[in-house]
Amino acid sequence: MSSDAQHLKILEQRLLWLSHWMIHHANHIRPKVDGIKIGGHQASSASMVSIMTALYFSALRPEDRVAVKPHASPVFHAIQYLMGHQTREKMEAFRGLGGVQSYPSRTKDVDDVDFSTGSVGLGVAITAFASLVQDYVAAKDWGADLPLGRMVALVGDAELDEGNVYEALQEGWKNELRNCWWIIDYNRQSLDGIVREGLFGRVEKIFEAFGWDVVRVKYGALQRAAFEEPGGAALRDWIDACPNADYSALTYMGGAVWRKRLMDDLGDQGDVTALIERRSDAELAALMENLGGNCVETMAETFASIDHDRPTCFLAYTIKGWGTPIAGHKDNHGGLMTKAQMAEWQRHMNVPEGQEWEPFATVADVEGLRAFLDRVPFFAEGARRYSDATLPAPALSVATDREISTQAAFGKILDDLAKGDSALAERIVTTSPDVTGTTSLGPWVNRRKLFARAAREDTFIEHRIPSTAKWEFTPQGQHVELGIAEMNLFLLLGAAGLSHSLFGKRMIPIGTVYDPFIHRGLDALNYACYQDARFLIVGTPSGVTLAPEGGAHQSIGTPLTGMAQDGLASFEPAFADELAVIMGWAFDYLQRDGEGDPDERTWLRDETGGSVYLRLTTKPLEQPGKRHDDAFRQGAIDGAYWLRPPGPNCEVVIAYQGAVADEAIAAAGIIAEACRDVGVLAVTSADRLNAGWTAAQRERAHGNGAARSHVEQLLAPLPRHCALVTVIDGHPATLGWLGAVAGHRTISHGVEHFGQTGTVGDLYRHFRIDREALAASVSGLTKGARCA
Repeated sequence: MSSDAQHLKILEQRLLWLSHWMIHHANHIRPKVDGIKIGGHQASSASMVSIMTALYFSALRPEDRVAVKPHASPVFHAIQYLMGHQTREKMEAFRGLGGVQSYPSRTKDVDDVDFSTGSVGLGVAITAFASLVQDYVAAKDWGADLPLGRMVALVGDAELDEGNVYEALQEGWKNELRNCWWIIDYNRQSLDGIVREGLFGRVEKIFEAFGWDVVRVKYGALQRAAFEEPGGAALRDWIDACPNADYSALTYMGGAVWRKRLMDDLGDQGDVTALIERRSDAELAALMENLGGNCVETMAETFASIDHDRPTCFLAYTIKGWGTPIAGHKDNHGGLMTKAQMAEWQRHMNVPEGQEWEPFATVADVEGLRAFLDRVPFFAEGARRYSDATLPAPALSVATDREISTQAAFGKILDDLAKGDSALAERIVTTSPDVTGTTSLGPWVNRRKLFARAAREDTFIEHRIPSTAKWEFTPQGQHVELGIAEMNLFLLLGAAGLSHSLFGKRMIPIGTVYDPFIHRGLDALNYACYQDARFLIVGTPSGVTLAPEGGAHQSIGTPLTGMAQDGLASFEPAFADELAVIMGWAFDYLQRDGEGDPDERTWLRDETGGSVYLRLTTKPLEQPGKRHDDAFRQGAIDGAYWLRPPGPNCEVVIAYQGAVADEAIAAAGIIAEACRDVGVLAVTSADRLNAGWTAAQRERAHGNGAARSHVEQLLAPLPRHCALVTVIDGHPATLGWLGAVAGHRTISHGVEHFGQTGTVGDLYRHFRIDREALAASVSGLTKGARCA
């Protein structure tokens, strides 16, 4: 074994111990406040430790990026701790407040996490999209100096049950994926049992069908050497034929049982018997458990053998719980070593009492190991969390049409940006899951073209066939066309939205999708926001306003999703000028990276920045004319403004959001004949109104009695007897809380049930979000005949 291989072996054993001790400390030593199991996945960490040692200390370079499988988080943090990038205090607080997180987190952990993981399958797939983003950046003049790295996923074998993985494989093939490694921890055990026999033979064929190289890493150095001995071929055949469940059980039972089983199956064959008998029980167990993925030397050699940029899947055979007393047991996924087992294992690992947290305990030549670590390429440049300059947003033009929908206005704003030469427009990348034309991205794409590493002409243009879509693919293109898979949309937005941090090159990603299918990709949307990726997502068309399409295409709950999703500011403008103001603000908001102190005007944490969701519509509305006053502009950003200010004796306020603006305005006109000083509140973001209100309440609870949110200031002048009627083409709970702000009686109109086909008027009347229904609610809420 070479000197470097010896150092890798020492590091492997150190990481095995440190990761398991951290979990043991959290579960058996640290006081339990809640009386519940802390957990930590010792067995899953053990099966990955050799792979991760070889990867981080031999194969990786600073430009490479890694998504660590969630249950190998303890090994990742042990690596960072050993390298001095993680503190003992946080390791001791594993899974506690302020401690090392259960699963690697870009936003919660202090060490160098490339991709957050947790929801299985998503961390795998985002590496493919990060590689596509890397190619996109490198193809541009402003990114030509980018060194190309490998995007690596450490994959639990059970993660390949997730459908999004196969959606990503298909998209990768279409976009000529390269520089992507997926390293599968094939321990053949999941939470509930043993993986089905023969499954991975089929999985390999899927990878090969999509153009991946598949490298099977089945045997470790000890096994390969044994196979060269007389009788070795018979032993290899036996290993290949042994069922997964049997192999796991034999591993757990140990060397004596291995011997009996092998002698029963292979004994009395001369050479094979001699091969077995030459080894003690401990040596025989070490041989049988020396699968390729549990051999750090083999993994390092395998990684070093890859000399191309083709996407590569490594199928690394491992033992779950390898090297520990719980190795191979079918219950070890959620299991933990007992105190007695840990004490015995500590003696086995030669870790002295009192030195459990020492990074180099048990290391004979500490200076030699430190010298080796100083030469490890991956850590040579320190932390790899980059940034890029803020791109100023140019003034956005407002559509001058007398009537226009917000979706059409969105398309015009982007088209105007495409005509210009601003630095911001140069960094915009748009993407859509096969709905580019029907979400008004067409003009932008016609001007800025589609991205591909190799140019491809539009056949329709070449043959002079008339078409509104000019689909020219070029390395300079600024649109990435996706297939119909919303998970891929949000994974690409997530990867592109981290470009400034991963590659030091800022992008402004804009995605469009039919609004109801926000929920189809919701897990990936949440994942992207959890990583603090920055992007603009446009859900359009939305609501039952998309009347002819029927209930399957009519969104109901997306406004509530916009309110509930952390890291995502949600807006639903009604008019083109509102949209222009919001988009101008959004382009700046996407790039902010402040400390999180709230704005005392709204109590929103706007300086931290985040992503933005626009819920738009194809319904044309008559526009209100030119508006330039600060109250309108700031109100549109803060979440609401008075379209029709209430008088001093206001009896009714109609508050609306989105496409039903015309119905709310018309209803105000109907009731104004009988009610005094009617107000109309234009809500552009129930999300921001609600967030500011709850934040102000928390501030008051902390002693600042003067804290008042934007919505509290808007509603403060209203008399207590004033009634609120709210309306949205979406779930009524979106605005139903407004009455609680100042104690006003409220009736909320919206859509609570699946829609159907019809005209807009038909469906508005059916769901009672039309002007007559609003006026009728006013009559029911107010006293006397004057509002009847």
